[in-house]
Amino acid sequence: MPFFGCYLSYLVKERSLCQWFVIIPAQSLLCMFQLENLNKHIMIMKKLLFTVIAVAALFTMSATNANAQSYDHAIGGRFGNANGVSFKTKLNKGAMLELIGNFRSNDGVSYANLTGLYEVYNPIGGAEGLNWFYGAGATIGSYKIKHGGGSDIYLSANGILGLDYKFKDAPINLSLDWIPALQLTPDTGFWGGDIGLGVRFTF
Repeated sequence: MPFFGCYLSYLVKERSLCQWFVIIPAQSLLCMFQLENLNKHIMIMKKLLFTVIAVAALFTMSATNANAQSYDHAIGGRFGNANGVSFKTKLNKGAMLELIGNFRSNDGVSYANLTGLYEVYNPIGGAEGLNWFYGAGATIGSYKIKHGGGSDIYLSANGILGLDYKFKDAPINLSLDWIPALQLTPDTGFWGGDIGLGVRFTF
């Protein structure tokens, strides 16, 4: 019995030593690890918040410094899949109406159409005179298939996306745009459109 009592006392002491030298340091390391992870999450949240604030500030500055179109009217040519005449006129701040008259003729077919587009312009920061724009409109036209193939009138809905540049010290406007179309009559179908280069005289 004295030996068993001494053994129990030894186990109690060993458990106490285990708590001091193993369990308690392990708990301390776990707390330190949790605190380190918490600090990392806090830093990530701070960086994210800073990024959001910076982007919002830049957006606000861009909106505040946004200029309207630097010309009221422009007329010239649009050169692409079908060459034609382009006329632009300002409607209100940041919006213009564009009319495009296209015509084309080859050995197999000839056609002519008129497209009207409402366009919204947005300045590109750091590039004076350069805007990107988007819009929508419609086209009405007619075509004739040569050598007795017949003719018809067609109607389509259009979209437009492009870049527009006005030279600061010259009455010249350049644009590069893409105009897809959804044909409504006489048949229904989507046409991927063409990319056109516009060169115009501004006034």
